[in-house]
Amino acid sequence: MPASRTRHLCSVAAALALTVAVPATAASAAPAASAASAEPSASSGAADLREVLFVGNNWDGTADVIKSSGNFAKVGRINVIPDKDQRMAEINADPIKWIYFMAIRNGVGEGHDQFADDMYSTPDGRSVVVSRPSFADVVSIDLASGKVNWRFPVAGYRADHMAVSPDGTRVAVSASTANTVHVLDINTGQQLGSFATGDKPHENIFSKDGKYIWNMSIGDVNTALDDPVWDWTKGDRHITVVDATTYKQVKVIDMRQRLDAYGLKTFSDAVRPAVFSPDESKLYFQVSFFNGFLEYDVAADKITRMKTLPKNPATSEDRTTWVNDSRHHGLSMNPEGTKLCVAGTMDDYATVVDRASLQEGPLVTTSKPYWATVSGDGKDCVVSESGADQVTAIDFATGRKVTSVPVGDHPQRVRLGHVQSDWTGPAGS
Repeated sequence: MPASRTRHLCSVAAALALTVAVPATAASAAPAASAASAEPSASSGAADLREVLFVGNNWDGTADVIKSSGNFAKVGRINVIPDKDQRMAEINADPIKWIYFMAIRNGVGEGHDQFADDMYSTPDGRSVVVSRPSFADVVSIDLASGKVNWRFPVAGYRADHMAVSPDGTRVAVSASTANTVHVLDINTGQQLGSFATGDKPHENIFSKDGKYIWNMSIGDVNTALDDPVWDWTKGDRHITVVDATTYKQVKVIDMRQRLDAYGLKTFSDAVRPAVFSPDESKLYFQVSFFNGFLEYDVAADKITRMKTLPKNPATSEDRTTWVNDSRHHGLSMNPEGTKLCVAGTMDDYATVVDRASLQEGPLVTTSKPYWATVSGDGKDCVVSESGADQVTAIDFATGRKVTSVPVGDHPQRVRLGHVQSDWTGPAGS
């Protein structure tokens, strides 16, 4: 579809949002959990579980399950849209839902539907919970049968990034068009609370002790007003920190002020992927349009360092050609806190950066890497190559590529999780 028609469709959806979107503080009621929703079994323990990596293939609505380290071999595959016909019937019967569905397809989806944004397994390894942007919901999929345990429709018309609490019992999900984050019981899908955010909530992070949730809102990333002079049109973007028990706001961090104080007045303040140091004293984050990342001192409340990474000469400098205002999108840190791994999305590489010196290692060629996570043994950074339909492991110690494993169409989020030790896929798959 021509870019002008895509922007027009997105503009129509945005205009409709002003008149019909659910208020930011309102949440769609979660349906009662079905009997198939499995509570953690008293007889199940760590010995019955196998650690794996879940790879969400956003465009084909599947999740590949691979080994969490070593050769990262495939374990099984899950269809995360077994209820597609029912969902599509609902969308086609509602003109407003249809407009948003098409806006997602032709905007952030780059001409494709978004069926698998984020995912986490339940503590008992029997289900996986998935946020589905195009269906504006979160579902729990039974890993044995492949059927839906429960479904939670988010406020508004699009679901996005999630986070799981340290004890694995709660998931926080961003409802993009409603400026809301819902917190759900991972086993039942019941809403435990919600909180308001800035425009277009994106990344969520639980603090290590489970007491706080950090949400980063990124504003409008689908408009063509990408020149710094038009940055103010992108919306209200800030970090919202809430109490993870009461869901009351604790702090709002406007990174615009911190960027200005550091001399970065032309930088976007849309905080993208972010990662804390092991002691949570430093936050490392990416922002829209920037090929690199920044370091934020939490106690001092200021940006302390910036790392600019190399540009790919083949990458166009036309910002409107960069996917969803990203230049680099994907950031992780090894367990020791000594190395950072960066996905250079539009520059087609990933690299490991020494945290002390901020010196990057080899630029490992990858095709539109979209996310970075850490292997189960902590030795490798695993990036999703959305342009090549594979995930690639890079050794934190050497910065060199270890292996690549083929997965489904347009892999994005990669998350550590668990399955039952003998699981190889849903019955009949």
